[in-house]
Amino acid sequence: MSRPRPIRRWRALSKPQRTELYMRWSLYAMSLLQVFGVWALLGSAYPDHRESVDVLRVGVPGALLTAALNVVLVRTGLPAYLGRRPYPYGWAAASGAASVGLVVAVLLLGPRPLDQNPVSVPVATVTMTLWLATVSLALPVRHCLAAAGATSVLVAAPLLLRGAPAGFALGVVLGGLLGSAIAGAAARGSAWTAKVVWDLDAAREAQARLAVAEERLRFSRDLHDVLGRNLATIALKSELAVQLARRQRPEAVDQMTEVQRIAQDSQREVREVVRGYRTVELHTELTGAASVLRAANVDCRTELSGADGLPAEAQTVLGWVVREAATNVLRHSEAANCLFRLRVAGGTALLEVENDGVPAVPAPRAEGAGSGLRGLGERLAAHGGTLDTAGSGPGRFRLTAELPITSLEFKK
Repeated sequence: MSRPRPIRRWRALSKPQRTELYMRWSLYAMSLLQVFGVWALLGSAYPDHRESVDVLRVGVPGALLTAALNVVLVRTGLPAYLGRRPYPYGWAAASGAASVGLVVAVLLLGPRPLDQNPVSVPVATVTMTLWLATVSLALPVRHCLAAAGATSVLVAAPLLLRGAPAGFALGVVLGGLLGSAIAGAAARGSAWTAKVVWDLDAAREAQARLAVAEERLRFSRDLHDVLGRNLATIALKSELAVQLARRQRPEAVDQMTEVQRIAQDSQREVREVVRGYRTVELHTELTGAASVLRAANVDCRTELSGADGLPAEAQTVLGWVVREAATNVLRHSEAANCLFRLRVAGGTALLEVENDGVPAVPAPRAEGAGSGLRGLGERLAAHGGTLDTAGSGPGRFRLTAELPITSLEFKK
């Protein structure tokens, strides 16, 4: 039975994308709640005040307009906070004008502030709070403080015009600012959470790239140390041999013999470097893979049975499996759990690597990608082993390497 399309689309998203989508719709919901709040407040006061009829006619359409503009401000402000686009000053001004206009209208048209059930005051407070909370997400802090100061003046003015005492107006303004600060901190905290998740995802990608770059640097450094001096000596002695040969001196033969010896030594040393690079130890690779995965917030577990009895050649081949599998978990999944399981029985070693966090729709691979598993399969096949990759459940992936260890002559 196929899953509904929204569920498939949700599973296809990465963890940062899911986090951002959840935060975005939470902020949308906060803006849309303004409409229901204003409607409920005005409806509750309708039987008590004739002025509520005018406020109802203005307040509900005004709440719809301000809520829609706040949604647009969230839609443009969140990417601005994440650094993807400039700050939406135009949408902030439009949303602010609509919100302040609604506040002034309900305060001037509604019941007097000191009448029984002065519904215009909570409507104004709710509108002010939600707009400032949305602005705190979309604009820098200094501009949010300026907007809060201007809004406070524009809220206090109609209250004083309707005969409210200065202390009452100050209390309304301070209450609105306190609610705005709490709502704004929550909105900005949500955006900060999404930013942190994106940063962590980028850091994990950078960690995988740095691990590859570090290994390449080590290999190039080893080759330079081995070949640099020898090649310089070969060049010098070859030049000397040329000069001696032109003078028909017999020492030229000795110099070329020395060049031949140095070249043979260099060839032997290069083979040793390559052999050392290719030789890995299973326990070392498991420890390193677990350390890297845990640093990326992946719960890594190992279950080893019979690993100590494996020959060195088998540990080398399986160590490469561990290295490649850990790299794939970091690069191609949003894993939270990973298991390395090794079983040795009947002359065969079976290594399984299983992880979750596999997208329902795999990301498109760049040209040339995916050669790691292909090369790993060829390495196993050279020693009579097999490599199998398959999903083991929704969002899960399992890599299985089977390697015979009895009566097997491993190739160097």
